[in-house]
Amino acid sequence: MAGKHAAPAPAGRRAAAIACAAGVMLAGAGAAGLALTHHPVASRSYPVTALPAPAGPVVAVQQSRAAAVAVPVALDIPSIGVQANLIDLGLTAAGALQVPPTTSVAGWFTGSPRPGAIGPAVIAGHIDSRDGPGIFFHLSRLEPGDRVYVRRADGTLALFRVTKVASYLKDRFPTAAVYGPTPDAELRLITCGGTFDPAQGSYLSNVVVYAVQAS
Repeated sequence: MAGKHAAPAPAGRRAAAIACAAGVMLAGAGAAGLALTHHPVASRSYPVTALPAPAGPVVAVQQSRAAAVAVPVALDIPSIGVQANLIDLGLTAAGALQVPPTTSVAGWFTGSPRPGAIGPAVIAGHIDSRDGPGIFFHLSRLEPGDRVYVRRADGTLALFRVTKVASYLKDRFPTAAVYGPTPDAELRLITCGGTFDPAQGSYLSNVVVYAVQAS
């Protein structure tokens, strides 16, 4: 899957798919079923452990070199203690976005640009599971100016700075703002959030972090 971009799903499908990219656990390969969490995030508190910024060459890719950007393999967000491997996320046969199979990894949507190429690279992760917090449990705590590092397969790092953190009701997900074209290299980090509805077995909102590559 690396090196090829999957054909993006229609806007409505992508919005609905990403809306369930966190707060759920994949019950099997593909999208045969989802086992929902049954507890609201607000009922628990977990400490945040700050991590040092990763070491390595930080490379800001020029637009003329965008085609040569290596695939992403890991994600580091020091301010909220995230260090995670990245897997590839494509589309299911139904045209929905795949979700990570566990809460300990995040996934890069291969239908979006590679981090550091022009456009919005999309990375999704779970907020939690029955076993505890997921990789994006503290995503909503990010603030403008916080650093996000994406390590690529060639050993380079793409450095992004957070510009905005927003929460949207799932039926008002801003598909164009998240997936639409941008004039520079940007990043979107997405998880579930807001109120957990036991009747629906899901969170009612999505948290979206917007970030721009630092020069």
